[in-house]
Amino acid sequence: MRTTAVSLWMDQVAQFAASRPSLDHALELDIAIIGAGYTGLWTAWYLKQHAPQLRIAIFEARQVGHGASGRNGGWLLGRITGLEAMLQNLPRDERHALLKAVQQIPDDVEQALRQAQIDCGYRKGGVLACAARYPEQWQWLQEEIKSLHAFGYSEDDYRLLSASELAGQIRVNNAYGGMFSPHCATIQPAQLALGLASTLEGLGVRIYENSRAEKIGNGQLNVAGHPVKANWIVPCVEGYAMEFPPLGRYQLAVQSLQIATAPLSEAQWAEIGLANGQAAHECSRQVSYFHRSRDNRLVFGARGSYRFGGRLREDFRLSEAELALRRNIVLDLFPQLAGTPIEYGWGGNLGMTRHFRPYVLCDQPRNMACAGGYGGEGVGGAYLAGRTLADLILGRDTLYARAPWVTRRSLSSALKRWEPEPFRWLGYGGISAAYSYEDALLSNPHSAPWQRKMATALAVGVSHLVSPDVKVG
Repeated sequence: MRTTAVSLWMDQVAQFAASRPSLDHALELDIAIIGAGYTGLWTAWYLKQHAPQLRIAIFEARQVGHGASGRNGGWLLGRITGLEAMLQNLPRDERHALLKAVQQIPDDVEQALRQAQIDCGYRKGGVLACAARYPEQWQWLQEEIKSLHAFGYSEDDYRLLSASELAGQIRVNNAYGGMFSPHCATIQPAQLALGLASTLEGLGVRIYENSRAEKIGNGQLNVAGHPVKANWIVPCVEGYAMEFPPLGRYQLAVQSLQIATAPLSEAQWAEIGLANGQAAHECSRQVSYFHRSRDNRLVFGARGSYRFGGRLREDFRLSEAELALRRNIVLDLFPQLAGTPIEYGWGGNLGMTRHFRPYVLCDQPRNMACAGGYGGEGVGGAYLAGRTLADLILGRDTLYARAPWVTRRSLSSALKRWEPEPFRWLGYGGISAAYSYEDALLSNPHSAPWQRKMATALAVGVSHLVSPDVKVG
């Protein structure tokens, strides 16, 4: 397996990744953005669309695309975690408008890409949920689509597929059926990050790499040893919140881990499917997801990891156990790939909030705004957050600025703190063990019915101990 400094995506664009200078002088700005990932880049993009005169600089501690924006799975979903819970008590018209705004994320991004002339391999093929490997997944999927339709989604949003209908789009081993949603596109993540950065520089935004921000507060910060004053400070640091007290108390670093096969032949893809650019996932609690890359690899990710104390992970060379978990699920789904080498393995640090939902925060008395907590839907979530942050900073009265994912309070009053260690580590370890036990037992067709029910009850129970809002089936 090849060793990569960041990811497959960054390796593919290494020759196009411009090196930017570090900050070497004091600055006075209108907007100081910390972090050159998707959230910071989209925030700057929309600020410049509405107020091109603003003096904006982005400070990146490493390089553009080094964080989750250059390491993700390449999905651009028209959905965010916890959306239904956030919208359920709103008036019907407002709920419908916000649902539409979220579902339109892929289309809105495509429009922005065309305006900026950014080529990042955008391809909108929708997303397939595959019930496979064991029959419980089919039961879970049927329950999920009933819940979605009861909330107000239509067949045009989420459509149940029989096993034969699923096979017309993707052929996974031992499939029971599936679900299709059109609200998803795939991208080449590094091309999007680098393309946005170059476009913003053309609009007058200054981007400084290897420029770590410190001592944030009261419209001031220190960057690479130099003072910076700004009317607004906007930390967009996601999984790196631990480096910015007190943000790290509310946004915990967890890791996502992925692999990519060697390029597959057209004959192999004819056997697998995904001919129209679809993304796909299977319905187990291992949270596996995959799609066909532009160079014909199968890119596959599954449930990640957590380090004691929420420590960041910098070395993402996958261990044999991490590699084996993902390789084994791939082979369970696509046994015909048994002889295909895994050429890449990588991961990234994500930021997770205690309520397991994304947020956008605007603390006007302190002139600070931030966002994060996207979970596994960060490409689209970061776009939505950046667009929302721009409206909040500019005082625009828009649908986004009034959305329920927005809070206009300080961090300490808006977000719930994570428990101290060792409770976080024990909780994560308990959930992972319960999910792995359930998956292993349900994958065994000879396990007794009472064992299968017990394993699922354990997985559900452990999840609800952490949060009753966590999706578990």
